[in-house]
Amino acid sequence: MSKVFNEIRNAIEASDKTRYRLWKETGIKQSQLSRLMSGQTGVSVENLEKLADALGLEIIIRHAKMKASKTKGR
Repeated sequence: MSKVFNEIRNAIEASDKTRYRLWKETGIKQSQLSRLMSGQTGVSVENLEKLADALGLEIIIRHAKMKASKTKGR
């Protein structure tokens, strides 16, 4: 999940939105946003969706690409 939180942090930093504005748009407390930005904590899936909406992002879940197995050919 840390990759997702890193992407959200990067999107927040790249946006013109302050924590105050994100709080007003999402209802997520500024203190929680601060902890998210510092890497101290994540957010719930519900809040992740709210942040994605506020930042104009889309969350996509898909199957991971299969890595070549070391035991291939057995």
